[in-house]
Amino acid sequence: MIIISIQPLDRQIEPQIKRIHKSELKIGRAPENDIVLEDSSVSQNHAELIQKNNGYNICDLISTNGTLINDQPITPMKKIPLDDGVGFVIGKFLLKVNNNVSAAEGQFDQPRSGLKTIIGDVCTPDFEVSDKNNCYRNLEYVELKKEVRNRLLSIIDLRRLDIKKLSDDELRNQCLKIVQKIIRDKKQTIPAGVEENEFLKDVLDEALGLGPLEDLIDDPSVSEIMVNCRDQIYVEQNGRLSLSPKIFTDDQSVLNIIARIISPIGRRIDESSPMVDARLKDGSRVNAVIPPLALNGPCITIRKFSKNPLSAEDLIKAGSLSRSMIDFIKVGVKVNKNIIISGGTVSGKTTLLNLFSSFIPKDVRLVTIEDAAELQLQMDHLIRLESRPPNIEGKGEIKIRDLVRNALRMRPDRIIVGECRGGEALDMLQAMNTGHDGSMTTAHANTPRDMISRLETMVLMAGEDLPSRAIREQIASAVDIIVQQTRFSCGARKITNITEVIGIEDDRVILQDIFYFKQEGLDADQRTTGKFIATGWIPLLFEEMKQRGLESDMDIFHN
Repeated sequence: MIIISIQPLDRQIEPQIKRIHKSELKIGRAPENDIVLEDSSVSQNHAELIQKNNGYNICDLISTNGTLINDQPITPMKKIPLDDGVGFVIGKFLLKVNNNVSAAEGQFDQPRSGLKTIIGDVCTPDFEVSDKNNCYRNLEYVELKKEVRNRLLSIIDLRRLDIKKLSDDELRNQCLKIVQKIIRDKKQTIPAGVEENEFLKDVLDEALGLGPLEDLIDDPSVSEIMVNCRDQIYVEQNGRLSLSPKIFTDDQSVLNIIARIISPIGRRIDESSPMVDARLKDGSRVNAVIPPLALNGPCITIRKFSKNPLSAEDLIKAGSLSRSMIDFIKVGVKVNKNIIISGGTVSGKTTLLNLFSSFIPKDVRLVTIEDAAELQLQMDHLIRLESRPPNIEGKGEIKIRDLVRNALRMRPDRIIVGECRGGEALDMLQAMNTGHDGSMTTAHANTPRDMISRLETMVLMAGEDLPSRAIREQIASAVDIIVQQTRFSCGARKITNITEVIGIEDDRVILQDIFYFKQEGLDADQRTTGKFIATGWIPLLFEEMKQRGLESDMDIFHN
């Protein structure tokens, strides 16, 4: 293990201690380095530190500003021995190799209460060293947890516990007794700062459940969980990202968690198929990527969904849309208008699709089609279809497009596609144009106009040799309303446009905004403020309702 103190020459930057279990490590500005120094004075790949016998060598990798010892630049690509207590300068940073953490802390001119402790190249900036949260990253804690977990799994295997016949509680209780005995036999004390019950829970969670993700999944304030690598877990709370103090013990733990998630739904992940989309029991969306694609180790992204789907009142209260917008969408859904929800990644498209689907009359036969089932629809007459990836032999794949075509033979009144990404857009448009009015889907685009272009591109991905004019006519005829959802930099999610597709003129699809969001600035908490404005345009569907003698509230189109 190499312990390095990093003293920024810029006093506005906090000093750091790094403890890294490598005999050779790279230093530079690029994120793939073992020690990342984020400053323009540091080259992308600046230097290399090599442990040799009882000492260390430093080697400059032909950096722009060089590496200095005693204020003198060293020869590039030559291994230079470091004498005891001698530091080296890289850009605006003074680095020293130490034998222990106490010695490392002593290198700083003025020790600071906010000193960052870094293990395995992961920093916990939001926690004090004395904070209990940092115990989860303590090397002694991690090694003990790993040893006890491995011992537990080997005992389970030796005893051949029939896990399938045991309930979750029964299995956990049996394993708890085993873990307690392992600790007693080892006569090992749990590191200071952590309660015994917390340690036992951590071991059982990682051996039987989802490890450090268990508490994050149960936390209603967490909307997204991002495992970048085994010791770097970020969470999104109220639109803000923060680093969780908890970590996995090793890469194998992350792989085990991925396997537990995907096995029940018949998915697989291995070197030949290193990416997978899946879902948790509560419907939360999961994506996992493993090496060789994931260079830093297995990574997981979990998009959580509320156990109780958000209602219209919830979104109005959160400032995501106005009551007039909801009233208009309700009418559009009830009179069978085809709706596309457009937006960027993590903008809240699926949440809106869930909400809009709740306005569909209960006597309708509805077919939903998804990559990984996540829609939470409360319908009696509902058929849910889910795509399937190829098996280990590369056979058996069922794509979204196959399911859309098959759904047309199932006598649906409406079809909902969780997300259009490719050629299935053509089949969806054809369904909307052939008696399945009131269908809905989502797609990625930044504006309603971009959504039209995106649809055209996706139709071309179907491989059909269709002229652009024919595609645009299909879009103009099929799509009635585009709802644009946007996630702002502050984390706020708002409907920024509700747009009607009027028709086509001179080879161009004509759009008309009905509502839009006017941004006015930021509040005291740096969150986006503004107001929802009706343009005054009366959509064609309200004109149709008026002609048919149906009641309609025209006041929603006036501010």
